[in-house]
This record gives sequence, structure tokens and C-alpha cells, in this order.
Amino acid sequence: MRSMSSLRTFDIWFISFAKKYYPWIARIALFVIYFYFGFLKIIGLSPADKLALGFADKMGAGAYAHELFIVLAFVECLIGILILIPKLTRLAILIMLLHMVLVCSPLLLYPEAVWQSPFVPNLEGQYIMKNAALVALALGLVASTAPLHRKKK
Repeated sequence: MRSMSSLRTFDIWFISFAKKYYPWIARIALFVIYFYFGFLKIIGLSPADKLALGFADKMGAGAYAHELFIVLAFVECLIGILILIPKLTRLAILIMLLHMVLVCSPLLLYPEAVWQSPFVPNLEGQYIMKNAALVALALGLVASTAPLHRKKK
């Protein structure tokens, strides 16, 4: 009986902890992922280079693929920085969602690069599909954001 009481006490404490600290834990996690992955692209060490350049080529932007890849890298770093600033959460999430449309599009538009067989992604496909977790993390952050208030007249 006593252990059940301890479990309930821990449960209440842990839920309270999560509610209190989730926004900053989410912000830091998103910052690290976006800024770090973007930075790796900028310095030429990203494992996503081949996929991104191949996708750009397939979409007809091959002549500008490297430049577009670097712009994308800077956008990722920007998202990471913006997400750390609570007042800019909405802007960061908007840019992030637009970014997600672009970076997830190879799942449909460049299937030979991301699927080894139907419904079986290769490592690059898995790399893209992990973005669903980032979207969920961002939506949780939005859920903990206060709504905009109307200005009083």
C-alpha cells in the first residue's frame, strides 16, 4: 500500500515537473537539432549532402543545388536561434513547418533515394521520417504558448 502512495507521489511530481519545464526542454532540444544539423551543412560535414543535392538535381535546380543547400542550412540555424526566443515562437514554428514541407518532400518526390522497398525506408528515409517527432515537439511547444491578446482600445 505504501509503495502505491510513493508511486502516486512520484507521478504527481513528475507530471508537475514536465508541465513546468517542458517549454524550455523542447526549445533547447529543437535548438540543438536545428542549429547543429544546419551548422554541419554549412561546414560540409552533413550526411544529408548527397540526398539534398540529388533531390535538387531531380527537381531541376541542380545548377544551384549547393547554394540552395547552404541557404537551407542557414535557415535551419535561424530556426534554432528563433526557437530559443519565446516571443518569436510563432515565427520559428511557421518557418519550421515550411522547412518541413521542403525537407520531407523527397519521401514522395524522390522515392528512389529514400525507400528500399514499399513502406521500408532506407537510412535517408528514416532520417526524414524522424521529422515527425520534431513536429510533435514543436506542436507541444505551441500548446504551451499563451494566446495573443487583443490590444485594448
